[in-house]
Amino acid sequence: MGHHHISEVKTEKFEFTGRSKALLAGIFLVGLILTFIGTNRLKSGEDHGAGHDEHAVEQTIDENALPVHAVGMQHDEDHHGEESHAEESDAHGEHAEASHGEEHGESAHGHSPVWKKRFWANFLLNSYYFLLFAVAALFFIAVNYAANAGWATLLKRVMESISSYLIIGIVTLLVVVFAGSEHLYHWIEYLKENLKPGDAGYDHILDGKKWFLNMGWFTIGVPVILAIWFAFRFVLVRLSHKEDEEGGLSFFKRSITFSAAFLVVFAFSFSIMSWLIMMSLDPHWFSTIYSVYNFAIAFVTGLTVICFFTLYLKSKGYMEVVSDEVIHDIGKFMFAFSIFWAYIFIAQYLLIWYANIAEESIYYQARTTDHFRPYFRTNIVMCFFLPFLILMMRNAKRSPKVLLVAGCIILLGHWLDLFLMIMPGTVGESASVGMLEIGMTMTFGGLFVFWVLNDLSRKNLYPKNHPYLLESANHDVGV
Repeated sequence: MGHHHISEVKTEKFEFTGRSKALLAGIFLVGLILTFIGTNRLKSGEDHGAGHDEHAVEQTIDENALPVHAVGMQHDEDHHGEESHAEESDAHGEHAEASHGEEHGESAHGHSPVWKKRFWANFLLNSYYFLLFAVAALFFIAVNYAANAGWATLLKRVMESISSYLIIGIVTLLVVVFAGSEHLYHWIEYLKENLKPGDAGYDHILDGKKWFLNMGWFTIGVPVILAIWFAFRFVLVRLSHKEDEEGGLSFFKRSITFSAAFLVVFAFSFSIMSWLIMMSLDPHWFSTIYSVYNFAIAFVTGLTVICFFTLYLKSKGYMEVVSDEVIHDIGKFMFAFSIFWAYIFIAQYLLIWYANIAEESIYYQARTTDHFRPYFRTNIVMCFFLPFLILMMRNAKRSPKVLLVAGCIILLGHWLDLFLMIMPGTVGESASVGMLEIGMTMTFGGLFVFWVLNDLSRKNLYPKNHPYLLESANHDVGV
């Protein structure tokens, strides 16, 4: 509907111009310079944006040791209230003591300078954030194969190129695991003490999680999972290129088989990865839907990045065969998974708020302090309310300008989302969005876009022998 029938899709090849390369290299270099300056300002104590007292969070938690909404309830209790509070304080005293250091990036058994914590926290944030784009693109390729879907076939090369960043994402994340983990994951410092019950500083919560939170899982499990993802990506892309060269349906059928296998493996491995890399930053806390929350972030941002690269190529005169119908469907996915993210967010938050268990509510208590509350509220607005309102109308999902505005809000919002997931448990109230944060994000962003565009320039923009290519070219949403 709205375009004539297409019987042939001509071969196209993207030219990555020297001007574009220079621009992206400039963004990368400026990012490096800002990162260097920001780090040195922190190191010398000149960055007033991070000039909070290191023990500010300790004082906040001491004053608000009760769970999120227990303070208001305490005044309505009978004469047993004081006794109940005392029992609760005794029960969680050990946890609160460990959490004090946890919430502002200190370990009960060691201490790293704030500038190191903030540097590595930002390195983790951007390593994980841009890795999610590549993983989401690979996931979307597999989903389209497994679902026997044809509408997004024209975008397959874009998705493959985004997934090519996986190798860079793996390297940067492993740098965090092997070089920066001691500055971020204080359970690692705790394990080094090898404390036994009765020893000063013994933490029964961390001791009970040693079967999972240990260096074996962390230094072997994470690389193995990343290697498995890379292996699936290598196989799927190789089959795709073989299909281009030789034609036939054999490569397509094998791609379906490998895609189905990847989706099963991904469901388990992504959960383990998110627990190890992200949730263990707050090791006393846990959520049963944390991995789903991370997936929601990955998929909505991955879809947005796919949309952005597609619109960029179209603006340069490429991929004209990609119709408004296809763009409309990407917009619908962005809209739908912004709602899905909000559903997971509110499900996690409300259950923790209602249950009012100290070991759970401490997570949101730290993120709704005076320091982090503006970030917390902005996060909800940018990740849900604005995308929901902007993309609600049909025409908005077909307009490149509107999609760009909504997409920028989504990407910035979920960067802030990860900021809130990482910073309170590592840096604490010394965290802010300053020169270091902007510079490092520019560095990773410039590298990511350069890598993807360079990969796009090395192959045809369309999978010419894919059996659903013409179906995608003639895709019609019917409304």
